[in-house]
Order: sequence, then structure tokens, then C-alpha cells
Amino acid sequence: MTDTTTSDAETSERQTAFRRGSGREVDERALDRLDTWWRTANYLSVGQIYLLDNPLLRRPLRREDVKPRLLGHWGTTPGLNFVYAHLNRAIGERDLDTVFVTGPGHGGPGMVANAYLDGTYSEVYPGITRDEDGIRKLFRQFSFPGGIPSHAAPETPGSFHEGGELGYALSHAYGAAFDNPDLLVAAVVGDGEAETGPLATSWHSNKFIDPLHDGVVLPILHLNGYKIANPTVLARIPEQELLDLMRGYGHTPYVVSGGFDGEDPRAVHRRMAETLDAVLDQIADIKAAAAAGTLRERPAWPMIIMRTPKGWTCPREIDGKPAEGNWRAHQVPLASARDTDEHLRVLEGWLRSYRPEELFDDRGAPVPLATALAPAGDRRMSANPVANGGLLKRDLVLPDFRDHAVEVPTNGGSVSESTRVLGGWLAEVVRRNPTNFRIFGPDETASNRLGAVLEVTDKQWDAEIVPSDEHLARAGRVMEMLSEHQCQGWLEGYLLTGRHGVFTSYEAFIHIVDSMLNQHAKWLKVSKTIPWRRPVASLNYLLSSHVWRQDHNGLSHQDPGFIDHVVNKKPDVVRVYLPFDANTLLSTYDHCLRSVDYVNVVVAGKQPTFNWLGMDEAIAHMTRGLGIFAWAGNEAPGEEPDVVMACAGDVPTLETLAAVSILREEVPELRVRVVNVVDLMRLVSEGEHPHGLSDAEFDAVFTTDKPIVFAYHGYPWLIHRLAYRRHGHPNLHVRGYTEEGTTTTPFDMVMLNDMDRYHLVIDVLDRVPGLGSRFAGLRQRMQDKRVTARAYTREHGEDIPEVADWTWTGRDAAGTAHEAHAVRSANVGTALSPSATTGGDNE
Repeated sequence: MTDTTTSDAETSERQTAFRRGSGREVDERALDRLDTWWRTANYLSVGQIYLLDNPLLRRPLRREDVKPRLLGHWGTTPGLNFVYAHLNRAIGERDLDTVFVTGPGHGGPGMVANAYLDGTYSEVYPGITRDEDGIRKLFRQFSFPGGIPSHAAPETPGSFHEGGELGYALSHAYGAAFDNPDLLVAAVVGDGEAETGPLATSWHSNKFIDPLHDGVVLPILHLNGYKIANPTVLARIPEQELLDLMRGYGHTPYVVSGGFDGEDPRAVHRRMAETLDAVLDQIADIKAAAAAGTLRERPAWPMIIMRTPKGWTCPREIDGKPAEGNWRAHQVPLASARDTDEHLRVLEGWLRSYRPEELFDDRGAPVPLATALAPAGDRRMSANPVANGGLLKRDLVLPDFRDHAVEVPTNGGSVSESTRVLGGWLAEVVRRNPTNFRIFGPDETASNRLGAVLEVTDKQWDAEIVPSDEHLARAGRVMEMLSEHQCQGWLEGYLLTGRHGVFTSYEAFIHIVDSMLNQHAKWLKVSKTIPWRRPVASLNYLLSSHVWRQDHNGLSHQDPGFIDHVVNKKPDVVRVYLPFDANTLLSTYDHCLRSVDYVNVVVAGKQPTFNWLGMDEAIAHMTRGLGIFAWAGNEAPGEEPDVVMACAGDVPTLETLAAVSILREEVPELRVRVVNVVDLMRLVSEGEHPHGLSDAEFDAVFTTDKPIVFAYHGYPWLIHRLAYRRHGHPNLHVRGYTEEGTTTTPFDMVMLNDMDRYHLVIDVLDRVPGLGSRFAGLRQRMQDKRVTARAYTREHGEDIPEVADWTWTGRDAAGTAHEAHAVRSANVGTALSPSATTGGDNE
């Protein structure tokens, strides 16, 4: 293996950006700055939730000053503001390159408040000025029609993690840290979020971080004790048990607790500042040891457990019931502030408790003490370019995929494992891009035939390595953990901070990240509308071990429905590709790795299959997105076909061409047009998707009145849905996966779902006028062949030779017949091993 990362000897020469602090005690001046920033951020946060006017309370509060619909979340916000203030102090004193991940993203008003305080908000939104009118606009827009969302959404400077759906704070944080050796990622984990499965698993990400080449994630577990209406688990277990849990995850836990029973916040500030100094000193020591080459074991990275009241600083009681330190503070503690004089007075008292007259000058600008902690320039967490990754993105140095083309002497004239060929190209991508490209997957890189990448890099692994391990190293470009959530989260964090990557998975189990895909697609959709957000590399999926070749694992592993889920997203974000051989896969993936701001879903088989197109043909076909296989059909020039046989996906293409070969032999007068679709969104009307064909183009290819028999990789009704506006839709008949499956042979799988070659022939006979009665005998023979094929599998445990050894026989321009190699017995003239010709998971 040729390692693509910098050697330890070379890297040990660099000086780590992390350094120990001065060792001085936290003085009163620092406490003044911390407390004033915190009070100001809290005031701005409460104001965003409640106030429509009178933003600085220059007169008594009136009902009309309060928003008619009170939306937002207060409970987590003061804790977020507290952490933000303390990180600002550390950044200023240590010149740290830091980004902030808001796990409880519903604390959005705090993120906005802190970005306003450090000046970034007014820089990216000049209309939100640093005066009373600007604060009025800041308050009015929050959770207001035509304004901004309540979470740490793309509109929020400094955010690359919205935190709307809980569970992914740490995986996004670690994704940001990969290949950013000087970066500190402060990730606040809410104790509610800590109960989710993805978050509980993501504590193990510290076994995949390289202290030398990667940055540092500082988890801050915020225990405020409550979720929406219940206590949180981690807040109600004994502290020693919690400490043991964090130590078991491989962390050194530090505890900061305070703010209860009316404790002076300055005392809590002092404890937090001292603890953060100790934590950052430990991090500096670890990084220094890694840079010096003296770090021999996986470090126990520090983390902070911060215990403060839910809704800290809000009224302790409202209507005689506890508010501060209780679940009632989760969202809007004073829900009737506009409706009752009593709640209005309580709200005014709450706001005045922050002493706004001390925090803002006569113009309404924050006073110097309120902003004294703000770091300079890009050191501000809300202005850090890492959180707007498109600013840092460098285009990949991509090898020419044509150099990896497979030979195709004639259509179907050679055999390859498509993903294995792609793996050779991806290995070169890895080699040429050693610091900004990674491959992520749940223990399936080799299974999906991408093992060539392990010839140039390793799988990154910072846990124990034993002598019998293969391809494990402290640094590597392949990230494998048996958690689709972590792989997706790591990749999202990596992409959103300016890098590139691929997520490879079994097709059926990519469903595990359905909702994560939702959130990422929404982020991309909104980001496209924000001028200061720069484009990021696309989220690229490679789904293999797909539905039609999971015959060995059975029904539990057979589900092509991720495509259906993806096409529900906004058309300007999603793309779906179904390359059917090695050359079309190479062309497709080159395109995907060059794209930005998309979700690209590529489904490709890993099993040996025919190579149908030479590289030039493959490029042209992929560029079109769909096209007529003139070499496969027999339509007469200048005349319309009798039937269109369409296909999308590698196995549907194989079965369609096998059916066409039967029809050309048995019904030679039938004029057949063969159409292959590689870009699924070409089927959509042009007004509904950027890739959609015009009606004129669609009608020319598919006709308006001829039967269309369409063999599709996934659930057949999706094709109907995509093409429902088309003129020829009434003539469209689709075969695909209909939830029939088991542990069986490959051909039995397609028969179970009526997508086999014999059934496709029957479909043509049934749908082309005049053929049914004339070719009733052929129809019967096709039915008999299905029965015979199934019986053969039951007796011999494999597919009938007529299918397993089938080859395509085509004719070149001179009319000479050319026979392809059989899939079972040849791979470009080389015998395949038994393991390669099965659907097995292992190499």
C-alpha cells in the first residue's frame, strides 16, 4: 500500500496551533466581560422570542410590543450563550481556530444573538444595523412570516449544523475536524439529544480521529435536566455513573455545575473559565505529543459535562408553577404575554433583569464591554470560513476516467464488475487528493468491490490494532464504522466544511439515513438562496449490493426504495443515476464528483455483468441521460417502431436485451426500439426538473401511441409518477420490484417480480395489437420456460444454463454477427473466481 497521508516524520516538524494558556487566574476584568456578554446575549435572545417593538424598553412595555404568535425555544438558549461567551474568551487568549456546533439547534435565538454581538450578523445582513432600529428588525424577523427560522438554520452565520432533528451534533463535528489539524470544534450536546441512537453511537467517533492530521472535537454535554415535558436520562443518573460512562467512551470528563438556588452567575463563570483552561491545556498537550511523535496510545480526549438550570435566568415561577429549572421553560415560558397584563408585567421584569440600560448606548448599539470578548475577523465563530465551507472548497484533481475504461470490442462483448472498475479510478482520486477527499461506508468498501482504494490508503482507526489486522492505520482516507448514521454525519460535516467525499452502502440499508438525507437536502435548498453561502461539494451516494443481487441474503436485504424517497426532495437538489456497466459508471461518477450543491444517488451493481458500451458511447449516453440503443433494436429507419422496450438499471437492462433477442428471433417482423435511461430525472417534464426532457423530445423517443414496456430497477409505480404528464403515459407498462424476494438465485429473483426476459416477451405480446392470438404458442413457451427455470433452481441450486450462459449476439455495420462472453464464465477473457460470481458480501 502507498500511504497518501503525510508521514509522521514529516508532520512532526510542524508546530501545533494549540498551545497551553498563560496559567494566570481568571481575574475580575475577565469575569466582567464574560458576564456582560452573557447578559447581553440572553437579552437579545429573549427579545427575539417575544418583542415586536420597543426593543430596548425605552418606555414601559405594552401588549402591542409583543408578538401575536410566540415561537421559539428559551430553555437551552442561556446555556448556549454561556458556552459561547467562554469560548470567545479562550479564542482571544489562545488564538484558536474554532467553530461552534449547536446540538440543541432550537436554541437558534442564541446563535443569532452571538453573531449580532460579534458584528458578523450586520456584515452579512447590512439591514440589521447595530442600533435600536437594527435590534428592532432583529427581534421582529425571528420566527416571523418572511423572517428567519427558529433554529440554527443556513441563514445563521457560523452554523453548519441546524440541529432541528436531533442526534447528529457529534458526527457533524467530527466530520468538520477530519483533515483540519488546527481546528477546534466545540460541540454542545443537549441532554435530550443524548438519548437518541445516533448521538449515543457518535461518542465512539473519538476512535477515528487522528491526533496528528485531524482537528479536535470538544464535546460539551449540557445537562439542563429536561426535554419538552420529561426529565432527561443522563441528568437523573448518579454523577459517578455518568462519569464512568464518559470514561468508558474514552473521554476525560470535566464537570461544571452551577446556577441553581439563585447562585451568583459570576461564580459559575469562574468555574467554567478555569475548567475550560484546564481542558484546553490538556488538548494542547495531546497535540504537542502527536506533533513530536511521542504519543503512543489513543488519548483520552477531554469533554465537559455542564449542569445548569433549564431556562436559566427566566422567572423562577410563573402562575405559581416552577419555570426556571423545569420543563416548562423549554419553549416559551410566558405564552400569554400579549394576552394578560400579569404575564406582560412578568415579561417586562424578566427583560429588565438583564439591565439593558447598561448593555446598549443611547443609539442602541451594544456598549464596548458587551462586545469586548469578540475575537477579530475570521476568528469569530460566526465568521469562521470553515462554517461556510464553500469559501474553502478546492476542486478535486480528478484523473481522466477514460484511462480506466474497459475494452468493449462489441456491444456486450466483455464482462466486468462495474464497481471494481470504479474502485481503480477512485484509488487514483484518493492518491491525487490526499487531504480533501474521503470515502465513507459501514464496513462495505471491500464488499462493494472498491478494494483498490486500499492499495493507496488505509482505513483510519485509532483504537487497538493487532498484528493480524489489514489496512488499519492511524491515518487513512477510508472511514468505516458499522453505523450508517455516523458515516452520513461524518460526510455531511466534511462536505459542509469545504471538502469532498463518497458514501458507499448496501442499497437496502441506506434507508437508515432517510431523515438525515431530508435534513441535508433542506439545508442545500435554503443555502442556494443565501448570497453569502458558497456552494459545497455534492453529497454522493454509491449504492451497490442492490436489490436484484441480494439473492444470497434474502428479503431483508432487498429494498430499492431509497430512490423513491430521494425524488420527493426539491428538483434543483436531487439527481438519480442508474449506470448499467463499468464505462457508464465511470462517466457518471466523474460527473458527480465535479458537481456542487446536489444529492447524487448512483445505484450500480458489483457483480459481473456485460459491458454494453465503449467509453465514447458511454460518455455520449450519460450526457444525454437516456437514449436509443440502435444496435439492439430492429426498427426501420424513417418508420415508427411497433413497441418501445425501455430499461433503467443494470439487471433490467440485461433482462430487456435478453427479451429483445428472443423477440428478434421469434417475431422478426416486429419493429422494436430499445431505450435505456441512466439519468432517471430525464423522465420528468422539463418544467418540473432541470433535467426533464421537453415533451417533443420525450415523444420522439418513446412515441405517443405505441406500447412501452419498461423494466425498472426499483418500485414500478415511481416511473408512472415521474412520467404521468407525458402524452404516452397511458401506453406505459412498468415492471420492477414488487416486494417479492427471498434467498434464491439471481434469475429467480427477477422471475419472482415478473421482470424476467420471458415475462417481458409476454408483456410485448399482450400489448402490441395483433400479436396475442398470432403468437399464442410463443406466449405459452415463455410461460413454460419460467416454470422450467424455477424447477431447475429447486433441483440444482443455480440458474438454468440457458440463462446463466446467455450472451448477446449483435451485428456490426457490415452485418457480421458478434457474440458476447457469457457472464458466468468470462471477464474480458479471464475466468472469474467462484466468489466473484456469487452475490456474497466478502471479496
